Amino acid sequence: MKYFTVLPLFLGLPSIAMAATPPARISLCSNGCPSPAAAVGAAYFMTNQPSGNYLVSATVEPDGTLALYEAVYTEGTGGHGVRPDAIGPLDALFSQGSIGVSAAQRFVANVNAGSNTVTVFAVNTTNPAQLNVIGKPISSGGEFPTSLAINKAGNRLCVVNGGRVSGVSCYTFAAGAGLTPLSNTIRSLNLDQTTPPTGPSNTPSQVIFSPDEKQLIVSVKSGYLAVWNISPDGSLSTNFQTVTGGILPFSLSYVPGKNAIIASDPGVGYDIFNMDTNTAVSLPIAGQTLTCWSVFSGESGNFYMIDVGVSTITEVEVTSSLGSSIVKQYTLGHDGPIDTAVATVNNKDFMYSLAANATGITVLSVNGPGQAKISQRVNISGPAQAANLALDSSHLQGMATFIGK
Repeated sequence: MKYFTVLPLFLGLPSIAMAATPPARISLCSNGCPSPAAAVGAAYFMTNQPSGNYLVSATVEPDGTLALYEAVYTEGTGGHGVRPDAIGPLDALFSQGSIGVSAAQRFVANVNAGSNTVTVFAVNTTNPAQLNVIGKPISSGGEFPTSLAINKAGNRLCVVNGGRVSGVSCYTFAAGAGLTPLSNTIRSLNLDQTTPPTGPSNTPSQVIFSPDEKQLIVSVKSGYLAVWNISPDGSLSTNFQTVTGGILPFSLSYVPGKNAIIASDPGVGYDIFNMDTNTAVSLPIAGQTLTCWSVFSGESGNFYMIDVGVSTITEVEVTSSLGSSIVKQYTLGHDGPIDTAVATVNNKDFMYSLAANATGITVLSVNGPGQAKISQRVNISGPAQAANLALDSSHLQGMATFIGK
């Protein structure tokens, strides 16, 4: 591992002022909202609009399908990174994990990249698609926040910033009070960036806790993971360590039962980081162009790598010895899939994939290894237009789910 000395960041960065306050709620079910009594949970994504960011909710029905419900104003603004290449405008934040959910504390949190803030919502006890803002958005401790992580107990949240002031900062959460900055957790990534950042290279992608919550880990698209040690009081080590590997490590998922991380990597396909030996191997996905997101399904026991460039999902098996192989590839047509979440509904796993290019959501039932099938396509643009909700496919970002009442 390499060690880096960090520079301090400071809270209280100015937010971008808005000319007018957008409406607090916008209904997206003009033909009658689904009954909350029938729903088993909810799914959430962001409009990420610079004019005003909205968190959009949809009910999750007992068969795993979605029904759009409403859009709630985050009291913040969205943002879009700068791309010097000609690949396309999708993936505005160059990240995974811009929305997080705590089932333990019943809240949803999201980043507001344009106003350098994080917003927290309470989940309604009878209708998880209905959200209520807790307090006011809090400073992200840097510029252009892109990803956040919530611990298992739901009493701690950390966010990573990817702009001119890059790095992480952490907070405690309490019901009713929302987020409070946690001492000695503001740490720099030492990235030479601008706000908004130019990427996707040289930007952070995702922040996660290790399973034992003794480390905070950030993927950086410069070929390494940044790792801070977490003290019992929640403070972070002054310096971060690096585990080098990959070309553009993007999403981060721990391999069940192993101290190892699989990362999607648009530079090659995917990487497997062995955190015991601080080594990594990179594995190719033939024909891939932008494999940037990934999820794990307990039903199949496999990982799913999402490629927005060629609209495919690649199912990958990882063995107990950290070997891996491609199980199957699924073609999604013109979807342009980005952020994706897996939820277990009535003992079945479903993938909810934000189809940015199609301005919709694609729902896939997992059905076991190599058996994923499209079960629903949800149109977002039509209901948004009918409800006068500002929405642009190039800004859409995030996907998370809450299952339960």
